[in-house]
Amino acid sequence: MEKLIAKDLLKIKAVFFRPEEPFTWASGIKSPVYCDNRLTLTAPEVRTDVENGLAKLIKENYPEAEVLMGTSTAGIAHAAITAHILNMPMGYVRSGAKDHGRQNQIEGRLEAGQKVVVVEDLISTGGSVIEVVNVLREAGADVLGVVSIFTYGMQKGLDRLAAADVKNISLTSFDVIAEVAAEEGYIKPEDIKKLIAFRNNPSDESWIGGNK
Repeated sequence: MEKLIAKDLLKIKAVFFRPEEPFTWASGIKSPVYCDNRLTLTAPEVRTDVENGLAKLIKENYPEAEVLMGTSTAGIAHAAITAHILNMPMGYVRSGAKDHGRQNQIEGRLEAGQKVVVVEDLISTGGSVIEVVNVLREAGADVLGVVSIFTYGMQKGLDRLAAADVKNISLTSFDVIAEVAAEEGYIKPEDIKKLIAFRNNPSDESWIGGNK
């Protein structure tokens, strides 16, 4: 599963490595990787693999789940399609409450005590998905955990998820995608070391020169 999804994401350039010409994040950090899992929605074969994979993860890891909740906005479509496959109700959590109508932050019916799985597209530092989990918990939901398409596996993210008591299961990871990218010729084998150095400490740019 991990390698299949990795191949899928690379094929449609939802994950794109460019270690020789890094991307610049909004934070100013130089990154050898670009990730846009929204592209999976416009690639039907890949989308099928992703949604069936998410459904499988939920059945295997959260068999008691009663409701799926997508993160806004990237997780909404994935939550909807996966919920359809599993014949489960779904909703989503806004980044903030609406300023009109009922001023909902949680869209869709959610009863206190219901067992919820959050659907996210990717996990980096974990901050945004933890905010979603906290909103759901404050509403009385029993959040079993998170499923996501891709995780960077950054230590900061792992630590934050653990501190918030949030479990995440991903279809694939940065390490697996880097390995597959080398196997498939998207990057050179020696680039893997640079990519892992970036993943281990994104703010340290010495990986660019290949010193780590």
